[in-house]
Amino acid sequence: MPSANPRPSRSSQPDAQPSLFVAHGAPTFALRPGAAGAALAGAAAALSRPRAVIMVSAHWDTAQPTVGVADRPQTVHDFGGFPEELYRLRYPATGCREAALDVCARLAGAGFVAQTDATRGLDHGAWIPLRMMFPDADVPVIPLSIQSRLGPAHHLALGRALAPLSAQGFLLVASGNLTHNLRDYQLASLGGGSVPAYVRAFPEWIWQRLAAADLPALLDYRRQAPDAARAHPSDEHLLPLFVALGAAGEHAGAERLHAGIDDYVIAMDMFSFRSTQ
Repeated sequence: MPSANPRPSRSSQPDAQPSLFVAHGAPTFALRPGAAGAALAGAAAALSRPRAVIMVSAHWDTAQPTVGVADRPQTVHDFGGFPEELYRLRYPATGCREAALDVCARLAGAGFVAQTDATRGLDHGAWIPLRMMFPDADVPVIPLSIQSRLGPAHHLALGRALAPLSAQGFLLVASGNLTHNLRDYQLASLGGGSVPAYVRAFPEWIWQRLAAADLPALLDYRRQAPDAARAHPSDEHLLPLFVALGAAGEHAGAERLHAGIDDYVIAMDMFSFRSTQ
């Protein structure tokens, strides 16, 4: 898949990067990218060339923060029951051990006990958006796991530990979805229907709190946001948002890059975060 907008070569002093929260949708998003896919491609085209992508996927969940250090992370098809053509797709990413060790050092410096994994590939939460953003696979990818049992505050701190890397050209891409209810997705897949009210209300509440920089409310979203438990019966698909927010530092400004709904129940909202100071 050739790139229509070749990225300039990396200079000796890389530009500071934002951090991004992107939607990866259902696996079929890879086959039907639509408006959300165009938003991903447009967001990447507007960036200067990153030194590396720190890729945080909702689908890599470990007890402790873990950094992928594979030289050539494999494309992992971690799903079943989808069209055969999905399983033929590959994303020929490369890693960068030097960059991965920089990530490990930042985490250790912030007090995290980080591990490394030399075998971890890229799950669909990683390779699907990366394939749309960097179709030439010309930017090294450093996977980083979430810890779903540790909640939003932990993931905000995880992102803040990595915030200094943005000035060194690291682009943090956190991949999840603003709504993720598998039961509702399965029902919609079987019978279609209409968009439930929570699929609009919950993402709008998140955006309004981000725009207002209301961090206490965001961290307490489980109690304060409308229909939070239905939008996220478990919150692993929202936790990457807090990593991206944290990676922009303590004074993060938010921009909404896309708002939309796929498959009736999957909110595809995406955000960019930059320090305002």
